Amino acid sequence: MIGRVVVIGAGTMGAGIAHAVALAGCELRLSDSDAGAVARALTKIRTTLSDGASRKKISAEDADAAFARITAAPDLRAAADEADLLIEAVVEDLDIKRQVFAEADRITRPTTILATNTSSLSVSRIAAATANPSRVVGMHFFNPVHVMQLVELVIHDRTDPSILPTLREFVARMNKTSIVVRDSPGFASSRLGVALGLEAMRMLEQGVASAADIDTAMTLGYGHPMGPLRVSDLIGLDVRLKIADYLHRELGAPHFEPPEILRQKVRDGELGRKTGKGFYDWPRE
Repeated sequence: MIGRVVVIGAGTMGAGIAHAVALAGCELRLSDSDAGAVARALTKIRTTLSDGASRKKISAEDADAAFARITAAPDLRAAADEADLLIEAVVEDLDIKRQVFAEADRITRPTTILATNTSSLSVSRIAAATANPSRVVGMHFFNPVHVMQLVELVIHDRTDPSILPTLREFVARMNKTSIVVRDSPGFASSRLGVALGLEAMRMLEQGVASAADIDTAMTLGYGHPMGPLRVSDLIGLDVRLKIADYLHRELGAPHFEPPEILRQKVRDGELGRKTGKGFYDWPRE
């Protein structure tokens, strides 16, 4: 059973994962090379927990207890030495993730499960940076983590299958559902989501319909909770472009080639909700 968790990376995803893990009753250590990022993440977690309590989604006592389980971990080696699970949530860059995993492999116990939150990169290539790839798995959370119900568990050819029941139980404790997919570009969720999002962008580019009407076609016509262009804005258009370029390169399929409208928005700094403008206008965070 997983009781102690370390999250490396205190950005949007790292903070969200820390929130969910602590609320599930685990001791959580949050680490980042930028101490300011950890401080901002803790403030955001405290605010989100308080908001959940004010809206009666969780009790005030549970919110306070969850926050008390989270501590900053400036000394990663000391924090990781006690961990049952280490989750990496740094920037979506293969070389950087491999560096993180090489270090994590050196400073953790042999029994610690090492998980990457990558949304599309090869888990096997990340695992190859370690001396023991069998304990490496993909653990793909979705933004916002405290709301989204899915966690994608990604296994590569050398993943030890005995760690899957432990991870499934851990995901269930967070009141989320896990699916298991084989390591392949984009896994299941990103591969399907990016294909739909890029086609919606091409339709907008071609003047087929407005962004709002394209999204409404999917929400009302197909029962999606949110349209693909709004989802893209929430993910970040720079992130979506990077994933699309990767899938196009790895799979060679023309439908993964990013349309010019996406490239132009990224060049213009219109990255979605985080910058206040993407396919929609957003209040600045």
